[in-house]
Amino acid sequence: MNPSELRSTLALAGIFGLRMLGLFLLLPVFSIHARGLPGGEHALWVGLALGIFNIVQACFYIPLGRLSDRIGRKPVVLWGLSLFVAGALICAAQDNLLWIAIGRGIMGAGAVSAAISAWVADLTREQVRTRAMALVGGSIALSFALSLVIAAPIYRLISLSGIFIVLAILGVAAMLVTHFVLPSNKPASNTQQASLKEVFLRPELMRLNLGVFVLHATQVAMFLVVPRLLVQAGLPLASHWEIYLPVVLLSFFLMAPILIFGEKKQKLRTILLLAIGLLLVAEFLFTKTSSVMSIAVALLIYFVGFNLLEALQPSLVSRFAKESKGTALGVYNTTQSIGLFSGAAVGGYLMDSHGDLSVFTMGLALLVCWLIIAWSMGEMPAKATSSK
Repeated sequence: MNPSELRSTLALAGIFGLRMLGLFLLLPVFSIHARGLPGGEHALWVGLALGIFNIVQACFYIPLGRLSDRIGRKPVVLWGLSLFVAGALICAAQDNLLWIAIGRGIMGAGAVSAAISAWVADLTREQVRTRAMALVGGSIALSFALSLVIAAPIYRLISLSGIFIVLAILGVAAMLVTHFVLPSNKPASNTQQASLKEVFLRPELMRLNLGVFVLHATQVAMFLVVPRLLVQAGLPLASHWEIYLPVVLLSFFLMAPILIFGEKKQKLRTILLLAIGLLLVAEFLFTKTSSVMSIAVALLIYFVGFNLLEALQPSLVSRFAKESKGTALGVYNTTQSIGLFSGAAVGGYLMDSHGDLSVFTMGLALLVCWLIIAWSMGEMPAKATSSK
């Protein structure tokens, strides 16, 4: 990437990671804090207060992505970040489960992930776009790993309201970066936008939307079980970050040369199929694991495949979407959210009714179906040589 592309990509990856940190940072501590709040004795209300962020996001991904195609990315991202800040301040001001849920919903309404991904595509050439998407996708994994390390210490130091204040401050910083660092890019007035129906039914995009559904459904279902496997293997919950953090960081070093090879040799289809295969191997290993080391190996294989797909799929969506990147990525991110919700719901049901092993069996079945569907994909479109 040239300096301009790298600067813009790092800025957008930071903004993307901030939003995901707003989701992940609460996961290790929220259920504990909520016990002392009115209504906190009901797990359903606690779950709704935590999960409303994703539910509301799913409703706004497509409208805001489509709006960014019409009026440009910068105003949509600034608007979304302002909602993120406002929601965080509401949560910080009210130590009440209802108001926290309202604030979290407002934070989720600033659903700018599709606009950010489309902005990355706008500001990068096709020959480096997958690497740019890898940096943005990597911000998700880093946010997840970082949250596992810092959530409990920050909570003990400044409590939950302090965490929301920190998120609001980071949101303001992201707005300043958006306004002063990132270039504006208004869509060309003569560009004809594809209809939502056309974008949704485009076969190449449908295949990728199915893929992100399976990817995140199996991810969240898997992580319902993995912490229990680590505890059963003798690693206490407070020490799980000692596995997650090095595994996530090492996975980036392992996936980078694979991704670069796929781009240079124009073998992105091969890399995508390889990544799905790695997920299959990891899911199978989880059914056989009994030690911390074997679980760590399975997690490493999983995250190499996961990070490859997090980089590849949005890049491919932007190529196939052409003039309607924001709309297509809005559909893609909505499907992702549905996958997260479905994986949590079905995974929890299977654990209760059929045991932990059934979650991995479901994951294997879904991944095999995805591999069969992805196998029929042709090689990716030829890369453009001109700058975007």
